[in-house]
Amino acid sequence: MRRIFDYRNTPVRITNERMAHILEHPEMADMFPAIEETLQSPVRVNRSASDSEALLYYRYYEHTPVGGKYLCAVVKKGEAGAFLLTAYLTDKIKQGEIVWKRPS
Repeated sequence: MRRIFDYRNTPVRITNERMAHILEHPEMADMFPAIEETLQSPVRVNRSASDSEALLYYRYYEHTPVGGKYLCAVVKKGEAGAFLLTAYLTDKIKQGEIVWKRPS
């Protein structure tokens, strides 16, 4: 298990089980450094529309295995603190309540 600190200096647990789940997807194989960077320096953070305890951290990457995409790292707050639920590449930022946005 790893623990990193997000842009608010909140510790986020990254368990081996969750990383194995994320790395099952071939396009995510070499993206762990980008996941850390997205948590530490997102361009935007939204609250999940389907789970009010989950935050979606976004950062754009020009060069991924599937072209230019946003990386979305989903962090959920549980009883034992925040933990990485999943991470994936996407074409756009989902609609939802903006929790934080990098100043222009």
